[in-house]
Amino acid sequence: MRKLIMTAAAAAVLASGTAAFAAAKHTTGTIKSFDGTAMSLVLDNGATFTLPQTFKDPGLKVGEKVRVTWDMSGKDKIAEAVKIVK
Repeated sequence: MRKLIMTAAAAAVLASGTAAFAAAKHTTGTIKSFDGTAMSLVLDNGATFTLPQTFKDPGLKVGEKVRVTWDMSGKDKIAEAVKIVK
């Protein structure tokens, strides 16, 4: 019984680590460039994001501070949401 509990506990710890690793990330910065045609966003800190085809521009302009929620897809950072921060 004790081995079963330890095995279950170890499996739970490993599963929770995987879920945390897959969580979306957040980056805040100032827009350096935004191209709605190429679906790309670059922040002043050098972070570059690809925007999904379903992206709806909330009125992004160079110089505006934004918070980007993103995740990795291969080597690309894919923006899931971009919100203007005041």
